Amino acid sequence: MLRLTEVLAELDMSRAAFYRMRARGLAPRIVKLPNHQIRIRRADLDAWLSGQEEQPAA
Repeated sequence: MLRLTEVLAELDMSRAAFYRMRARGLAPRIVKLPNHQIRIRRADLDAWLSGQEEQPAA
């Protein structure tokens, strides 16, 4: 499981931008730990990234 800072660095995205995407339901699925920290499973991030790829024009 990845920390939010690791995900943000990989995506080259600010924390604010991530939370805006999350508020719109467009961010990868997160896991909230009992200590209120956020983690993202590598598989969920990879699946989300695959869904973000542009489809070739027909």
